[in-house]
Amino acid sequence: MAKDRTPDKSRATGGGASRAGGRGTGGRTRPPTQVVAQQRPWGLIAGALAVVVFAAAVIVYAVVEVREADALRVDSIDEIAGAATFDYEAGQHVQTPVDYEQSPPVGGPHDPYWADCTGSVYDVDIRHENAVHSLEHGAVWITYNPDEVSDADVATLAGLVDGVSGRMLSPYEGQESPISVQSWGDQITADSAEDERIKQFADLMTYKAGDFPEPGATCENPAFLADPLVEEDGAADADAGEVPAP
Repeated sequence: MAKDRTPDKSRATGGGASRAGGRGTGGRTRPPTQVVAQQRPWGLIAGALAVVVFAAAVIVYAVVEVREADALRVDSIDEIAGAATFDYEAGQHVQTPVDYEQSPPVGGPHDPYWADCTGSVYDVDIRHENAVHSLEHGAVWITYNPDEVSDADVATLAGLVDGVSGRMLSPYEGQESPISVQSWGDQITADSAEDERIKQFADLMTYKAGDFPEPGATCENPAFLADPLVEEDGAADADAGEVPAP
């Protein structure tokens, strides 16, 4: 007798469901993707900006300084308002006091022993005959009346002299103007240390070729710098050992 071959529906469907279910629950799942936001290096950016701003400020400052220097620059003593010019014979060495026509003097007979003029700032009224010899060597001598200027004025003047070869600064008792600036044969006077003509004169006339009698002569005299002769002193000893060679 033949058997009924009708498929067992419960087995057919149940088994399939079981296998399908097994695949659905037993398979691997991918982890969720994490997106990391990239942070900007704000510290580095700020530092770079600071460098750029600083560099720009330095450039602007340098440009302004150059323009101001160019605006003050002169090429001739005639371009400086109020400058007076005198003619003096050079090489007149004496060891006696000299009654100078100008005060402060700008030339004429002078002591063979010159004042150190290597950017020298004196706090005493140095002997005038020694200072004039320095002018003959090409120096610019800035003087001030100590009763007419302030400490701040003296500091401003010292800033133009200190360490600059060919310049010297000293008080000058009884000077008519608060400030006077002289080279060999040239002079200006000023009422204020802020007068731009002072710097103009110093920049133009320090070792100005053709305007002083002894080009190449030294400004160094360390003995005078260490122990300067003052206006009340007599002349330096005439012994050759005490007078430095030009």
